[in-house]
Amino acid sequence: MHGQMMSQPLLISSLITHAETYHQDGAIASVSTGGGIEETSWGQVARNSRKLASALSKLGLEPQARCGTIAWNNRRHLEIYFGTSGGGFVCHTINPRLFPEQLVYILNHARDKVLFIDKTFVPLVAAIRDKLEHLEHLVLMEGQDAGAAEALPGLVFYDDLIASGDDDYVWPEMDEFTASSLCYTSGTTGNPKGVLYSHRSTVLHAFAVNLADSVAIAARDVVLPVVPMFHVNAWGAPYACAMSGAALVLPGPGLDGPSLVGLIDRYKVSISLGVPTIWLGLLGEARKSGSKLESLKRTVVGGSACPPSMITAFREEYGVDTVHAWGMTEMSPIGTVNQPLAKHSDLSEEDQHSLRENQGRPVFGVELEILDDEGNPLPHDGEAQGALVTRGHWILDSYFLSTREQTLSNGWFDTGDVATMDRDGYVTIRDRSKDIIKSGGEWISSVELENIAIAHPKLADAAVIGARHPKWDERPVLVAVKGEGEEPDEAEVLAIFDGKIAKWQIPDRVVFTDVLPRNATGKVLKRNLRESFGDVLMGDA
Repeated sequence: MHGQMMSQPLLISSLITHAETYHQDGAIASVSTGGGIEETSWGQVARNSRKLASALSKLGLEPQARCGTIAWNNRRHLEIYFGTSGGGFVCHTINPRLFPEQLVYILNHARDKVLFIDKTFVPLVAAIRDKLEHLEHLVLMEGQDAGAAEALPGLVFYDDLIASGDDDYVWPEMDEFTASSLCYTSGTTGNPKGVLYSHRSTVLHAFAVNLADSVAIAARDVVLPVVPMFHVNAWGAPYACAMSGAALVLPGPGLDGPSLVGLIDRYKVSISLGVPTIWLGLLGEARKSGSKLESLKRTVVGGSACPPSMITAFREEYGVDTVHAWGMTEMSPIGTVNQPLAKHSDLSEEDQHSLRENQGRPVFGVELEILDDEGNPLPHDGEAQGALVTRGHWILDSYFLSTREQTLSNGWFDTGDVATMDRDGYVTIRDRSKDIIKSGGEWISSVELENIAIAHPKLADAAVIGARHPKWDERPVLVAVKGEGEEPDEAEVLAIFDGKIAKWQIPDRVVFTDVLPRNATGKVLKRNLRESFGDVLMGDA
């Protein structure tokens, strides 16, 4: 016997329809690529999204045709999110920070038929266009622009394109398991791999983002997604904001401290999402300008481990709650969010703050497990560490154009992280499996050492690698970037570790460099550092 309840497919078009119907005046502020701020609303974004879907249909695209974007966080990009997927096509966001060869590979592998670009990327696309094997339509996300048209013959202008769409376009019905969007991950070896999301997984993920024990976006919030819309769909924030009706502030290309502080104060932003390096710049500008960040209630930090010193600075200097979250492109990306349990109110203030330093516990819809080298589950005691694996409603089943057998092991996806988990499910990521340091048979977490080092007042940035050692196999080496105008010596830097970790875990050496190499999503390229500094200890006995 089945329950006697209505059944409707979970579609991305239902999110924008809800926003238009019940939050049509909800404010959206968008920083233009060329400067200036455009103020619009959910109602206008919804109308433009429908017209875009109509216009794409008139181009004769087949259902599920991939529509690429190389663009910043702005109003037109938001409309493309809903117009492509809602119209039955696939929204394929592409990271412009990748090497041109990787961009060509991704565009050809995905077989993109349409490519939407911001004006910033006209030279980039002009240089690779002849190598794009399946591209049929190139759209500049602007009005008429003679210079861009000369650089890219046959260019279509976004505003002209949507003007050709029908005002009375009706979103098509489709199976909720239909593909909706595509992201490629740079966190794997070899060529980037595609992760193909469905309407169902995306809508369920939006529900999870808005849970009270998750990011908890509500209609009363003003949300600033600093995480790019080309990085795992801005962590699902555009979909979650449409579902809740929250106001949106889209920062465009300016992700520097002054620009972000200005937006937060001007639009009274209450929630912002981004990676730790972004928040370092924002904190520095807030201190410099004297801004109190009065409207900001919480920052959601992911992408890499958040240094405890940053959590403390936000809390003590600005009264802002820093919420640690963890996930991956393969997880849509939300996996865990660090929100407290009722029993934690009995903890001392110091212990409550310490609790916020781990990656949090799984939201409903995500299962996690830690396994030993033989694939056996390890105890959830906060001590045993092993390979972190996952499964759930918005976790990938297989990579794009790959098979389930090539991707999963016994139905679980291996995240590539080494972690511990306590009895309540709180996860602490100890390291990436390829970055954890094995010294004399004992494991040392580079993440833990980095979190301590970055708090040094004379350092601007820091990373820890395992360097080869003639006796201990590997030993930790700290690669540090000096703060502006600072000249710390090695002993001064290493002193910050005293009393915080066991002496045998303290790095053997500090090497200074001008800048840390990072990949397209802002993560430190440890392999590059190992190539440069991996042998600095080989003369040690």
